[in-house]
Amino acid sequence: MIHIVFNEADRPVLMEAISLDETLSGEIALIRDDYAVGAVSNLYSGEGLATRKEWWQLVCSGGDFEHNVNEVNDEATLAGIAENLRKDDAETVWIWAAQNKHDVCGYYWVLYQLKEFQGRVLILYLNNLPFINEKGNIFYPNRLSEILPKEFLKARKLARPITPSEFEIDADEWHRMVSEGKEVRLLEGGKKLIQKEADYYDAGLRKYITGDWQKAAKVIHHFLGKEKETTGDAYLLWRLKWMVSQQQVDVQGKLAGMKDFEIKLKTS
Repeated sequence: MIHIVFNEADRPVLMEAISLDETLSGEIALIRDDYAVGAVSNLYSGEGLATRKEWWQLVCSGGDFEHNVNEVNDEATLAGIAENLRKDDAETVWIWAAQNKHDVCGYYWVLYQLKEFQGRVLILYLNNLPFINEKGNIFYPNRLSEILPKEFLKARKLARPITPSEFEIDADEWHRMVSEGKEVRLLEGGKKLIQKEADYYDAGLRKYITGDWQKAAKVIHHFLGKEKETTGDAYLLWRLKWMVSQQQVDVQGKLAGMKDFEIKLKTS
C-alpha cells in the first residue's frame, strides 16, 4: 500500500494512525508542490516542468524560500510510485485529500499520471465529512493534519477505487484549466475549481498595509490570520515585492526576506 498526501503536516498524523492499525501499513509519499498557484501548462513534459521550476525560482528569488525550490521533485516521486506498481500487481495507491484547493489541485495533477493503474488507485476525499476533535466536538476539517489519528481509522472506510469515468472526466477538467493559462486556482466545492489571475490576492494584502511602516512578515501574518482565501507565504511575499516594483507602496530596507524590509501606503 502506498499513501499519497499533499502536506508535510499530514505525514506524522497518518504515521500515527498506521501505528494504530497495521492494515494501513505502507509507504507515505509526499507531493510537495502547491499546484493551486503558478504555471501548470504541460507539466507532463520536461519543458513544462522546467517552466514551472523557473516560475518558482522567480517567485522565491532572493527571499526566505529560495532554498526550497530544489527540494521539490514530484515527478520523481510519481515515477517511483509507478515503478512500484508495475513491479507488484497487488500494490495499491491511496490518495488522501481534504477539501482545500491545495489537496484537490494535487489530486488532479497526480491522477493523470496514474491512469494506467485503474482499479488500483483509491481516493479518500474528506469532502464535508464531520470528525471529532480533541474536545469531543464535531468539526469539519480543512486539512488532514487537523484530524486525530484515531479518527483516520474511521476515514479509511471511505476509501474507494477511482472510477474509469473519473479518470477521464477529472483529467479533462485539469486540461481545461491548464488551457486557460491563469495562475491562481480556488476551490468552489466538491472537486470544482475556478481560476483567477496572478494578482488575485493583492486586494486582500492591501487591507493590511497601513500608513505606518510594517515588516512584510507582519502584513502577511495579518492576511493569513484574517482572510478566508489564503495561499502560501512564498507567493504572498512575491506579490508584495511586485507591488513595490510597480511603486504601489513605499518601501524601506533590503527587498529580500519578509523580515528584511518594511512597507506602507504610498505617499503622494
